[in-house]
Amino acid sequence: MNSILNSKKRLEKHGIKPSLQRMAVMDYLMTHRTHPTVEMIFNDLSPDIPTLSKTTVYNTVKLLAEHEAILTLNIDEKNVRYDGDISPHAHFRCKLCGNIHDFPIERMEIKHPECEGFTISETQVYYSGFCRNCKN
Repeated sequence: MNSILNSKKRLEKHGIKPSLQRMAVMDYLMTHRTHPTVEMIFNDLSPDIPTLSKTTVYNTVKLLAEHEAILTLNIDEKNVRYDGDISPHAHFRCKLCGNIHDFPIERMEIKHPECEGFTISETQVYYSGFCRNCKN
C-alpha cells in the first residue's frame, strides 16, 4: 500500500493527475527494476486490472516520460524499455541474455569550448557486454 502512495506522490510531483491505471503503472515501474517493455507491464498488471489495455499502458508510459517521471531507454534494438529510477545512473545490457542492469555513475560534466552555450537536460549512458551469469 505504501508503494501506491509513493506512486501517487510521484505523479502529482510531476504534474500528472493520478488515476488507477497511472498509479498502477507508476508503482510497477518504481518497484520492478527489470526495465520492462509495454508488453511486460501489461501482462503483469492486466490480471489485477481487467479494464487495462495495452493502449492505456502505452499512453501512460508516454505521458510519464514526457513529464520526466520515468526514463525511456532505447538500449534494446527491438523494444523500448522504461525505468522508474530517474536518479542519475548508467545502464548495462547483456548481449547474450538481454537483461538490463543499473550501474551507479556520477554526474558527468562536459567541459569543452565547443559545448559552451548548451544546456544539458538529460544524459543517458549505455554499456553492453556480458553479465556475470552469461560470461561463464
